[in-house]
Amino acid sequence: MDDSGYMAMALELARKGTGYTSPNPTVGAVVVKDGQVVGRGFHEAAGKPHAEVVAIEDAGPLARGAELYVTLEPCNHTGRTPPCTRKILGAGIARVVVATRDPNPGVTGGGIEFLRANGVEVTEGVCEREARKQIEWFIKYVTTGRPFVTVKCAMTLDGRIATRTGDSRWVSGEESRKFVHMMRHASDAIMVGVGTVNVDNPRLTARIDGMKTRDPVRIILDSALSVREDAAVFNPDSSAETVVVTTPGCDTEKRKRLSGKARIIELETKNGMVPLDVLMERLGEMGVASLLVEGGARVIGSAFAERIVDKINFFYAPKILGGDDGVPVCSGRGPVLMKDAIRVNEVSVRRFGADVMIEGYVG
Repeated sequence: MDDSGYMAMALELARKGTGYTSPNPTVGAVVVKDGQVVGRGFHEAAGKPHAEVVAIEDAGPLARGAELYVTLEPCNHTGRTPPCTRKILGAGIARVVVATRDPNPGVTGGGIEFLRANGVEVTEGVCEREARKQIEWFIKYVTTGRPFVTVKCAMTLDGRIATRTGDSRWVSGEESRKFVHMMRHASDAIMVGVGTVNVDNPRLTARIDGMKTRDPVRIILDSALSVREDAAVFNPDSSAETVVVTTPGCDTEKRKRLSGKARIIELETKNGMVPLDVLMERLGEMGVASLLVEGGARVIGSAFAERIVDKINFFYAPKILGGDDGVPVCSGRGPVLMKDAIRVNEVSVRRFGADVMIEGYVG
């Protein structure tokens, strides 16, 4: 097996940490000795040992003179855990193969330089594109301080997310909905508008059979503080925080009542609405590194209009509502000219049962 093959194994291991490591990235590592994998590891959660340490300890004495394949540059600083570079030197690793450098501007390249200065051979850039895609949210967060924003929506073939009465259960099939729960599990926070909460009353949790999931922080955009007080998002059964984002002048008494169930954030209005660009800064300060936007049409339209979107996951179900009175994916005013349409790049297509998902990157 060549370097790419071993790195593919490390990338697969890294996926096991999805949803558990934030604000740290998912990382996987394998130790190879004489063409045999003798150690495996991945970062399980923030504060727990890094992937390199787990893999080296799994290899034991066989790590001496071996090769280490790791999806992200080993750290060379002390944080909640000791630097991995010291562990690598102490174990006698002869060669380190790195998929991508640490994107954090304050530390990038430091681990690689330290290892090379201490006689360890380092090869970098193996499966780099795949590794960077795996931690795309982390790259955005550590370089900008703002969350990586994904817009997810399910629609009919004619672009409707609900009927004229607001009925939307269910647009997509079961397999698509299962994948969406994985997306929620992988996200630090999920954001919807108050209309979605009041009409659909969703729990906004991650529910996957046979898997211990992490619920995202639930963010409700509600400029007039009109959210129903019995909403499922205020259910104490979930350990995830609920955040209601509103504007000055809202109902003071209602705010007091809700403050016992949720965090209330008040932001000055922008054209009568919550300013999403300002909110992204606030969420970054709260430690939200990845944000999943699920709707409704007004929120999705605002997200695109304010240019906060990084990625889209659009699910198309083989259904047609017809007419012109169903609920569209986006509301608000779009551009006058087609040349001003938002471009989506690196487009890929996946099937989930009868549904088709289009994934792409904005900008």
